[in-house]
Amino acid sequence: MGRITETVKHLIILNALFFAASSLLGLNLDNLLALYFPENENFGIWQFVTHMFMHGGFMHILFNMYALWAFGSPLEQIWGRNKFLFFYFSSGLGAGLIYTAVNYYQFNSIYDNLINLGLQTSDLQRILTTGEYNTEILNQISEKKLMEFYQIYNTPAVGASGAIYGVLVAFGMTFPNSKLALIFFPVPVAAKYFIPVLIALDLFSGVTGFSIFGGGIAHFAHVGGAVIGLIIMLFWKKNQFKRWDK
Repeated sequence: MGRITETVKHLIILNALFFAASSLLGLNLDNLLALYFPENENFGIWQFVTHMFMHGGFMHILFNMYALWAFGSPLEQIWGRNKFLFFYFSSGLGAGLIYTAVNYYQFNSIYDNLINLGLQTSDLQRILTTGEYNTEILNQISEKKLMEFYQIYNTPAVGASGAIYGVLVAFGMTFPNSKLALIFFPVPVAAKYFIPVLIALDLFSGVTGFSIFGGGIAHFAHVGGAVIGLIIMLFWKKNQFKRWDK
């Protein structure tokens, strides 16, 4: 880790300003800028970009901005501003799209199940808007599934984590032998091993619902950012997108 580069610095400042406006000044920006499920009335197409500048708490933005500085600055030094910005926002946008696609699949699966159980549209709307339901339905579907149905619809995604995971993949492919460690696992491991394991843990948590990092994490956004980052890096490895080079 060396000095912070200009583009990374400006991204960190922008994230800090949005965090200050929403948290310190008490402005409610989530309804406008966080990424909602497309069927929710608060959804806007711009949220696929703006959610990258919103964060759920101090530790959330602290870890993301630390990672942006630590792993993004070396990449910007090599790539230059334009190439780095293209990569960063492509990873973040792709993360939002993949996260939304997974949510659509899970939401529609539960929706169809509830319809097959005989619930009316009005019953489903009541679950989505209030979280209330007739407890007799628990004989046919789990409370966990009903909560998942409600949360997908109502809980917005925030954070630059998807873009950061793309940056992590690029860092690992560019500096494969750099040593990295986690706070709770302070053993240095080469990036070429560390980063794939980290992504695999996110994929496991997204599929199983069990997370060692705590709840409220958009695991498929992390995985989505990593996938998009990998795709772009593989293209660049074949000498594509040369126009982004300075």
